[in-house]
Formats: sequence, C-alpha cells, structure tokens
Amino acid sequence: MRKPRHLSSEERALWDRVAERATPLDPKRKTRAPELAPKPKPKPDDIREPVPDFRVGQKTNAARPHDIMRPLVERLAASPVNMDNKSFGKMKRGKLKPEGRIDLHGMTMAQAHPALVSFILGSQLQGRRLVLVITGKGKDRDDGGPIPTRHGVLRHQVPQWLALPPLSQAILQVTPAHIRHGGHGAYYVYLKRNR
Repeated sequence: MRKPRHLSSEERALWDRVAERATPLDPKRKTRAPELAPKPKPKPDDIREPVPDFRVGQKTNAARPHDIMRPLVERLAASPVNMDNKSFGKMKRGKLKPEGRIDLHGMTMAQAHPALVSFILGSQLQGRRLVLVITGKGKDRDDGGPIPTRHGVLRHQVPQWLALPPLSQAILQVTPAHIRHGGHGAYYVYLKRNR
C-alpha cells in the first residue's frame, strides 16, 4: 500500500483559490482542506557528528580506524552459513580433514589466480568437498606512506577470487582455517557437489 501524497505549498495555495470560488453541494457539511506536506525527517545518514576542533600542532589519534571495510576475518565470520550447520561446526573446529590442498606461497597474483582456478574446478570435478587453500599470512610491507598497504596481498585477494565467477558457482562456503591447518594464513573451501 502506498503512502498518501501530501500537497506542496504551491498546490495548497492553488487549492485554496479553487475552494474560495466553489459552492458546496451540502452547505451544512464543512470541507476539510488537504494538509500541507510534513517536513521530511532527517535520515540516520544525514545526522553527522560534529567535527572536533583541531589546532595546528595538535597530535592526532593514531588508534582511530582508517579503513572503511571491516577486517577480512570479521567479514568471513559474518557471512551466512550455506552448508550443513553440523559439518560447518566440525570444519571450524578443524575436525574435518581437507581432501586436497594448494599452497600459494611465493606466487605472484598473476601466477596464483590461474593456479587457484584450476585447482578449485579440478577438485570439484574429482568429487572433493573440502579443500585447503594456503595463502600465508603475508609480510608487513607498509612503507609508512599516506596510503596504508594491506598485510598479505594473496590473503586478501583469494576470498575475492573465490566469490567471483567461474569459482563462485563451485563454492558453498569459505572460512578461515583452524590453527592446525594454517590458521589465518589458510582458508577452508567447501565445494558444491558436482552434478
């Protein structure tokens, strides 16, 4: 059901002029003029906190987060569970043994992407369900410049590759591996059944 549309101030003025000239059909009945459009309430996005005063020479808060995206581990943890909850719990605790693994250590992005695509699609064709993709935790390469550099290029790139075609059609779930299988330097990839 649509919300009723209210008159603007110009429409209200026009209505008042028309209503002055009109003769009512029933003189006992009082006519009620349409109401003016209410002022729109500010959206939560429009309400901003005031900018704190800043003086030249004042130190900044270095602990303030500078990245608008949540950390990768939080994003993967917040993603919905697309597989059986019991199997997912076993996988997160490291109780399921991966049926295959690929180690991307030392590869460039240009080398790692085709290797990953070939491994995932080949594993699905072989009927594997759980595979381990090892990316490594990455080296700290931040040179202190104005734009921060991510810690571990492949570690951040692999989940994005897994979420895009042609791999997305083969994957049911991606989650960081248990510490016994590499911790945050590896990912469990649960594959769909090959049909």
